[in-house]
Amino acid sequence: MAATTTTAASINAGAGGGSGGGGGEDRVLATAQQIMKSLNTPKEVREDMLLIFSSFDNRLSNIKTAMTNQEEDQNDALVARLEAAESVIHRWDGGNDSSRHSSSSSGNYRSSSFSLSFDESPEEATEFLSAVDEVISLLEDLSSENKPDMVDRADSALQMAMSHLEDEFRRILVRNTVPLDAERLYGSMRRVSLSFADGDVAEDFENFGLVADGDGSGSRRRLFHERGGSIGCDLWVDLINPTAVEDLKEIAERMIRAGYEKECVQVYSTVRRDALDECLMILGVEKLSIEEVQKIDWKSMDEKMKKWIQAVKITVRVLLAGEKKICDEIFSGSESSKEVCFNETTKSCVMQLLNFGEAVAIGRRSSEKLFRILDMYDALANVLQTLEVMVTDCFVCNETKGVLEALGDAARGTFVEFENNVQNETSKRPTTNGEVHPMIRYVMNYMKLIVDYAVTLNSLLENDELDHLSGDDSAEEMSPLAKRVLRLITSLESNLEEKSKLYEDGGLQYVFMMNNIYYIVQKVKDSELGKLLGDDWVRKRRGQIRQYATGYLRASWSRVLSALRDENMGGSSSGSPSYGQRSNNSSKMALKERFRGFNASFEELYRLQTAWKVPDPQLREELRISISEKVIPAYRAFFGRNKGQLEGGRHAGKYIKYTPDDLESYLPDLFEGTQLVIHHPKRKS
Repeated sequence: MAATTTTAASINAGAGGGSGGGGGEDRVLATAQQIMKSLNTPKEVREDMLLIFSSFDNRLSNIKTAMTNQEEDQNDALVARLEAAESVIHRWDGGNDSSRHSSSSSGNYRSSSFSLSFDESPEEATEFLSAVDEVISLLEDLSSENKPDMVDRADSALQMAMSHLEDEFRRILVRNTVPLDAERLYGSMRRVSLSFADGDVAEDFENFGLVADGDGSGSRRRLFHERGGSIGCDLWVDLINPTAVEDLKEIAERMIRAGYEKECVQVYSTVRRDALDECLMILGVEKLSIEEVQKIDWKSMDEKMKKWIQAVKITVRVLLAGEKKICDEIFSGSESSKEVCFNETTKSCVMQLLNFGEAVAIGRRSSEKLFRILDMYDALANVLQTLEVMVTDCFVCNETKGVLEALGDAARGTFVEFENNVQNETSKRPTTNGEVHPMIRYVMNYMKLIVDYAVTLNSLLENDELDHLSGDDSAEEMSPLAKRVLRLITSLESNLEEKSKLYEDGGLQYVFMMNNIYYIVQKVKDSELGKLLGDDWVRKRRGQIRQYATGYLRASWSRVLSALRDENMGGSSSGSPSYGQRSNNSSKMALKERFRGFNASFEELYRLQTAWKVPDPQLREELRISISEKVIPAYRAFFGRNKGQLEGGRHAGKYIKYTPDDLESYLPDLFEGTQLVIHHPKRKS
């Protein structure tokens, strides 16, 4: 009653203290109506309040009639608005009242006879959206009115409209999804990759593995590996036809305003999730369980890993970035919808990529997988920050970090496996002709590729403990990777020393060591390995090569040269004629034996060492020059001193088979890897 008294006082104040004639009465009525409306009370309560107001002021006796008429007018206006909106909405439902009543009573707002099409009839679609806006507005107006029947009608119309809009939303999404053009993407990536190369793009690294060496010899093998291309910042694809985005935005806004945000997000995320899954298939990423991945042979696995690497780059930097842009445009009116929609849409394809990465990380470790695993690690590490900016789902972000860490562990473990394989390689079968051992080719080409990943490997190996490398104090200042490379090469050198002992011929032992150390030095000098190991390391190995060359000359040519040394030819020529004759005959016989011994030794060396192989042309030529400088002058002196004693004698050509120039003409045949035999001595004109 106190509240009513206060209200009556307000009415009196509004009437100007009861004066003012007809104008005052109108103001009293208006004030009373405003108060009644602001109190937002049920109709029965309002009628009771009107009776109370009438008892305070006789001017309020007509207020009930006035307000009733006004309410009826307002109600008629609301009904007219609702019927106009309903007629538009029902038109798109085929005007079937029974189907509408059935839909309403069942609580299911889906309609099977929907035919709304934004792209085919844009004017009518605009009319439909206006009708939806009107219903939403009516429901907002009716929220303060006690009109349950009208609210039910409006709710039913809104449900039907939402059914139409949901179906149209889905249809537009499906029809306007743009298929991924993988060839154009890969082409763009190749162009970007080539633009960053140093001109020698083309050491044709098609696959990682052992393949024929560049000299065409099928028995020699080296590693090839192709790193994936980069994605340019301006690389972009349309995932949805741009002309459809505005229609999708219009529908999303209505569904969110009407309280159907969940349904709208669900439709979008379902359609777009399937579209992204299709993109992964186009990029060559299959849905495989961990068990299925473990059973794949290496050749097939290598291809799948390459495709995965490219797919990760494209998915995050192109597909997810494009999806984020579309979500932000379509759901611009709702921050929560943007976030939820993007997370739900992209979660499936990200997890599919992560599942394969995890399967690789926990798989069997073998040396040939290292570079692919490092590529996978780098690819994922390079997109992680971008992914975290876009995806707010903590589960997906944590899973990504977990897989990245697992790939890092796998790369580190695989590298250690490679080190162990090198250190434990104890094959007892030497190369037949002393050339570079296949293991050396494999390991050095492997390490040439390793330095391409120096930044990544230094990070992964940073905290690994490593035994001190004896005899090399400078190793303490080296990077983690440089220390490992130095230890590997030191292990290789020890391994080579053991393998050289498998040769019975001392000269071939030195040729074998020379070939292999020279090969190691060239690989180091001509690659980034040189920066890791330094110039001093290269100089020391060059000194070793010279020592091996000296050892070779001593082991192979000492016996040949011993036949050329001057010896006592047996006594003085003075005395009796018969004694002098015998002495001269004895000297000639000894000289013949020396020529014969030299010829036999040279021919045997020629037969053996033409079969020996020195693959590097420069090293081969330097070795021949060393032989020439040591042997030819000695033979020339011997030949000059002694040929006169045998020339003109019987069968002189049988002993003096070679001139110094003849010998020199045979030296270019040495170390070619094809065994030759001297049948008829050459004669140089």
